[in-house]
Amino acid sequence: MRSIFVIDPIETLNLAGDSSYALMRESSRRGWECWWCHPNDLWAEGGRTQVRAQEVVTTRTGFERGAWREQELSSFQLVWMRKDPPFDMTYIFTTYLLDLVGPDTLVLNAPEALRSRNEKLFAAGFADLTPPTLISADVQRIMAFAAAQPDRVVLKPWDGNGGRGVLVSRMGDPNLRSMIEVLSGEGRRYIIAQRYLPEIVEGDKRIILIDGEPAGAVLRVPGSGDHRGNLHVGATARATTLTPREREICQRIGPALRAEGMLFVGIDVIGGFLTEINVTSPTGLHEINAFDGVVLEARLLDAAVHRWETRS
Repeated sequence: MRSIFVIDPIETLNLAGDSSYALMRESSRRGWECWWCHPNDLWAEGGRTQVRAQEVVTTRTGFERGAWREQELSSFQLVWMRKDPPFDMTYIFTTYLLDLVGPDTLVLNAPEALRSRNEKLFAAGFADLTPPTLISADVQRIMAFAAAQPDRVVLKPWDGNGGRGVLVSRMGDPNLRSMIEVLSGEGRRYIIAQRYLPEIVEGDKRIILIDGEPAGAVLRVPGSGDHRGNLHVGATARATTLTPREREICQRIGPALRAEGMLFVGIDVIGGFLTEINVTSPTGLHEINAFDGVVLEARLLDAAVHRWETRS
């Protein structure tokens, strides 16, 4: 198999926790050709997507890099689109370029799904599984939503990742309106307001789904003085298992993920409520592997090969 990863520059990857690196490492272990490129290395000519890519072999401490080469993207069997957000027009245009690969190439996750299923808004389609949520750019409407909450309210941008820009406030906080104005650009940008879930102090559970099936989970407990369950901002990873409610959530969303070509997805659950469906570049493999004694990247590659072999 020849596989290529469309990712951020490899020198910026945190090898200790990066799931793309884990997938690349497993690809190298299997003796597959493994390449990488940045989205800016893609272009279309003659109706086909081309790429300037570099071959790499992973090591325990990084990468051995080969030569850069221009080639047709369809010369690869597997294309992993794992560029981190922001989810902006450049990201969307990259998915259009990925649409132009030939039928013998499988793009993961499917570009049309990446385009249409924003990971902050995707969960909103399962309203009975999520906490009360408002998506709006109207400052007054968001203020009214905050006033209706029994405790605090979470405010976050719709296009971010890694907990960036996530704020917690409540009615009576003199900074609340200012927070909303800053996040929404004085009412020019949509933001997400969500009921605060006090169970966050016990942890934000990241559940990895492979082709729609739960494969493992890690509990991320916020650090002292922070409300975010993101490991890179100080949360602590702990071993965990799935509750019946969390299995129900996976069963509900799994068929949609499978049908839309989302092979590698990470969902976030707090207190039994689904808060996000991460489809762009979910993390968590390293922690789950360490706690559960599994190799999820191997399962992912096996699932990808199966998808490629049975593609229609």
